[in-house]
Amino acid sequence: MPFLLLFVALLAASLNMRPVITSVSPLLGNIQSDLGMNSLQASLMTTLPVLCMGIFAPLAASISRRFGLERTIFGAMVLIGAATAARGFLSSSSGLILTALAAGVGIGIAGPLLSGFIKRHFPGRSAMVSVYSASMVVGASLAAGMAVPVYTWLDNSWQLSLAVWAVLSLAALPVWWRIAARSKPLKDQAAPSRLPLNNGKAWLLTVFFGLMASIFYSLTAWLAPMAASMGYSKHEAGNLLTLFTLIQIPVSILVPILVAKFQRRTLWLVLCSLFELSGLLLLLGSASPLLSAVMLGIGAGGLFPLALMLPLLMTERAEEASSWSSLNQGGGYFLGALGPLAIGRIYDASGSFQPALIGMAVVTVLMIAVQVMIGRSSRQAAASKGTPVKELVK
Repeated sequence: MPFLLLFVALLAASLNMRPVITSVSPLLGNIQSDLGMNSLQASLMTTLPVLCMGIFAPLAASISRRFGLERTIFGAMVLIGAATAARGFLSSSSGLILTALAAGVGIGIAGPLLSGFIKRHFPGRSAMVSVYSASMVVGASLAAGMAVPVYTWLDNSWQLSLAVWAVLSLAALPVWWRIAARSKPLKDQAAPSRLPLNNGKAWLLTVFFGLMASIFYSLTAWLAPMAASMGYSKHEAGNLLTLFTLIQIPVSILVPILVAKFQRRTLWLVLCSLFELSGLLLLLGSASPLLSAVMLGIGAGGLFPLALMLPLLMTERAEEASSWSSLNQGGGYFLGALGPLAIGRIYDASGSFQPALIGMAVVTVLMIAVQVMIGRSSRQAAASKGTPVKELVK
């Protein structure tokens, strides 16, 4: 298939993977006020899509085996778009929860399959991981940054402000329809790989992915409310969330390039985690939320593409990459879903974000320990095979 068509398809699909989540946080106060939701209920708006991503990611390989990789991704785009558009017609907490569930299913299926799509159609082009991760950040940034302005333009309708992001799915569907129509018949595709349930390194990557996701989605859901609790206006708090997401765009492009050039992946993983830890400590000390958002954005922007890259580097075939990514994202997103839920529960119980920030800092320290274990495991495996150190996933 033409490279340009494949590239546009990857870009279009990636843009759809986060707006249904990030468009909620800047409008959370309005939604809670209109629907009478407490903080724990409101956190479900972020938790449920992430939880569905965890539950359905391991099933993605099986679904792809039945319908084909490209056709399954097309179906996932339809589901995400339909769930997003439905929010324009709903004005109940149960309706929003149902759309969050449906969109989460679509994202959970598409996520690991896009890793297989990269492995199949862009072999040897690790830069495509940067395109994938950066495009997701762009989509997240647009939804977070434009949520309040769109809300204002649409006569203060949070329903329409949430639904408008279905336009990204509408733009992606024609491209994916063309690719799905040209995809190989199922009988010609390579046999899929099973989930690497007996692989210790795959489980380490899964734990890392889960700890990373729990921090990321907790910040996505609660960074704006945290800033509002410090006395910032709704618009200013929304801008901080936008800054957090925007700073991830250049970082998510730059870090994979630096890793490819200088190797030392464990070093980059730990360095990005230290940026996140510094940002959390600044928030904990009620220091500048602006600087905190920058530090947190740098950390999150570097960690996510590295988490996506590691399964691709450790596998040989597209089906195997999808299988590893299914386990990583399945277990990882399941753990990640607990983050926003825990923050909401802690805030309801204490009336303060301080205990939640302490918990997030502890999770970040645990994540650094897991990253060191991943590097050590890789060095031991390479030593047994005689692999040169510079070639390792360190």
